[in-house]
Amino acid sequence: MPLPMPQPLSYDHELRVALELARVAGAAILDLYDRPIEVMQKYDLDDREPVTLADRLANDLIVTGIHRHFPDDGILAEESIDTERRLAKHRVWMIDPLDGTNGFIDGNGDFAVQIGLAEDGVAVLGVVYQPLTDLLYRAVRDQGTWIERPNAAATRARVSEQDELSQMRLAASRSHRSPRMDRVVKAFGVKGEIQRGSVGIKVGLIIEQQCDLYVHLSPRTKQWDTCAPQIILNEAGGSFSDLFGNRITYNSAEVQHRNGLVATNGLAHAHVISALAPLLAEFGRLPV
Repeated sequence: MPLPMPQPLSYDHELRVALELARVAGAAILDLYDRPIEVMQKYDLDDREPVTLADRLANDLIVTGIHRHFPDDGILAEESIDTERRLAKHRVWMIDPLDGTNGFIDGNGDFAVQIGLAEDGVAVLGVVYQPLTDLLYRAVRDQGTWIERPNAAATRARVSEQDELSQMRLAASRSHRSPRMDRVVKAFGVKGEIQRGSVGIKVGLIIEQQCDLYVHLSPRTKQWDTCAPQIILNEAGGSFSDLFGNRITYNSAEVQHRNGLVATNGLAHAHVISALAPLLAEFGRLPV
């Protein structure tokens, strides 16, 4: 007699906690949004990045909540000191308490709370919450991606079916634009783009079919930037990889994505990676 098929894990408790903490952190961020903002600088790896009280307050709220509910899990959070202890953990939470700090500082609304969970290096749960608009994306492995808007029922998200590169719309960074990125856009023949300031928000543009493609050439994006957005994109039918088409994994000692990022609607992912290859060679960019 055949054995019964194993049932997918529900992650109901994990999702409830992540949703609650994202909204609590979002409320704390908004409480500081219209006040005078003190901008500090942190020196992180190869980067000099701005940080505010809102970043640190949201980080503390989320980390404390995760520790309380899941004391045996590891945590990698942007504003917390990282240690090697997480490397021995089967489950690790990846937390970006305020993705898009520049958007918070500039007052343009381009910021989000991101909470992701990785198991054995694979993203399995993600929440991306935009406090200013009360817009939330959530996903759990094998359960689809859902969009929650104020005063409306949650709706299932699905990426576009656009497979013609020149017809795809690009989700582009509001800052960090480089001449090399201009070269990519020209080579692809992309004519439309929307500029936003957070990885989670740009992935949101793809799952809402406002865009089809996101390319990040910089090696400075980190695991907490992408864990939640990756599972949200994957569960909506999209694909996420580095610039060379390799799988993104989590909970490694190296937290930076030194090989950059590509996020697409999935249908055109192989085409995008193929089109990028000669450009990366032109730039002298090799996988590391």
